[in-house]
Amino acid sequence: MWARQLGAQAGVAIPLQAAEHYYLITERIPEVAARGASWPVLEDPASYGYFREEVGGLMIGLFEPVCAPWNIRGVPDDFSFGEIQPDWDRMAGYIETAMRRVPIAMTTGVRKLFCGPESFTPDLLPCIGEAPELRNYFVAAGLNSIGILTGGGLGRVVAHWIVTGRPDVDVTGFHIDRLHAYQTNPEYRRTRTVESLGMVYKCHYPTYVMQTARGARRSPIHDRLAARNAFFRDVSGWEGADWYAPPGEPATVDGFSWGRQRWFPYWAAEHAAARTGAIVMDMSFMSKFQVEGQDAGRVLEWISANRVDGPSGVITYTQWLDEAGKLQADLTVAKLDDERFWVVASDTAHRHALAHLARHIGDRHAFVADLTSAYGQLNLQGPRSRELLQVLTSADVSDAALPYRGVRDIDIGFARVRCIRITYLGELGYELYIPAEQTAHVYDRIVAAGERFGLVHAGLKALASLRMEKAYRDYGHDIDNTDTVLEAGLGFAVDLGKPGGFLGKEAVAAQKASGPLARRLVQVLVGDPEPLLFHAEVVRCGDRPCGYLRAASYGHTLGGAVGLAMIEARAMHGEPGRAIDQKAIDAARWDVEIAGRRYPATVSLRPLFDPDNRRIK
Repeated sequence: MWARQLGAQAGVAIPLQAAEHYYLITERIPEVAARGASWPVLEDPASYGYFREEVGGLMIGLFEPVCAPWNIRGVPDDFSFGEIQPDWDRMAGYIETAMRRVPIAMTTGVRKLFCGPESFTPDLLPCIGEAPELRNYFVAAGLNSIGILTGGGLGRVVAHWIVTGRPDVDVTGFHIDRLHAYQTNPEYRRTRTVESLGMVYKCHYPTYVMQTARGARRSPIHDRLAARNAFFRDVSGWEGADWYAPPGEPATVDGFSWGRQRWFPYWAAEHAAARTGAIVMDMSFMSKFQVEGQDAGRVLEWISANRVDGPSGVITYTQWLDEAGKLQADLTVAKLDDERFWVVASDTAHRHALAHLARHIGDRHAFVADLTSAYGQLNLQGPRSRELLQVLTSADVSDAALPYRGVRDIDIGFARVRCIRITYLGELGYELYIPAEQTAHVYDRIVAAGERFGLVHAGLKALASLRMEKAYRDYGHDIDNTDTVLEAGLGFAVDLGKPGGFLGKEAVAAQKASGPLARRLVQVLVGDPEPLLFHAEVVRCGDRPCGYLRAASYGHTLGGAVGLAMIEARAMHGEPGRAIDQKAIDAARWDVEIAGRRYPATVSLRPLFDPDNRRIK
């Protein structure tokens, strides 16, 4: 719990906050003492309690739904394994509820009532790894009161990381660089910790988002989207429009579940609009970096697996790898001119990508500026997006003048806008990067002109389902730092022949030459249109489990739940050394287990929606 204060001395942001944690120990209970340490640990989230044997009696611990942060200013320097003054009036109801779960506790004396501090992170995940601010400053903290359960494994991960220079397990979810400096602010910690401790014993529904410490980061058009009935979710601290309710309907949820919710048809309508008309989507939370200098192209060419320092006015999809050929980032690089490049990554990869880039500049003449908050981002996507864009600007945005992957600065109203013809949805589309102070002006122009084209506002639910139909990858969700670029199915974005090579080239070339891949990322579509997929559902080939869903959504165009799964060749074939190719996939029988029931599925190495990319080109 001292990690935040220690890190601050070195300029490292570690958002941790201590909170009151309660437990009691009963007097000796003969039936418990007779079995001693062989007693199981019991957890009853509905009672906010856990129970285990302690010196012949019971320890009854509590994770109350609304907690009390302790010492916002900081843990006292002289505090060590001490107790803090309890608030038994506040806790009495929780204690009685927990004790009733094991009735003998109600008639047994209490040996000890204890209140001590336990630290928690903003998202209830650990803070692990090398700090982005300082090389060789490693953090292993924020285990959120489950340190005994997780400490051994995380200790091994960090030890391996220190010794080898990289982790050998997926750390994208709990890498410290997912967190931001503002989350160390006293008011933020006080507000969020009240909820995060309570989440230990609350159901983690797939669509749940934290409710406290909201509004910390807003796009320049947040108020306009709210007026359009947007339901907002926390997107790395930003308020991102998840879906839009129709006029007159509340943009609220009625509860959380694993089934279809009230907003399912709203989401389906936004998805359909992207496939048939035109949508506008606020993506201002995306990470945006400008890289400049005489050596900017040389630096980016070295860390990018694809060729990015080619002609000016072109955007390139690429991966950044480590020495082992494992993924470190999945992003786009646009060359503006010989000394200026525009790099765009996801919100979750913000600090990770920035640190990776900065650490490979060295003494070369290149400089990176984080312009994430300086530019709004509005995406126009759909078959009618070009028609709409053309009436907004005097620039020629025809296919000949602005081809796929083209980058141009254009006029819209009073603003100069960086227009990039690219898509993450699988349709003709454009990303518009606008100075923050002019984003609202450009948005108003888009909405006014969009009326005649049936423009629809679309949120992040539609983004997820549209990109999943196209099998587009998302680093930190369906691909991570344990995957090679070939296993992830991204070999098409690798240029092994480019002059000077790239970081990780030798590892990629060696894997390519070594024969069939041991595992491959595939797209999975459930045949029955009713069930939903979220993540971690088991995929079977015949009767053999051979992988699980890394991420999933609902394919409204494809007609069923769809996701991406990493399939193991040994499990698929029952023996090693055989290839995972489409012929072998088509010859097998596939299903997915959802909530205890198995559903037939289609599996494909190529996108099931528009595999030849005709729509985007």
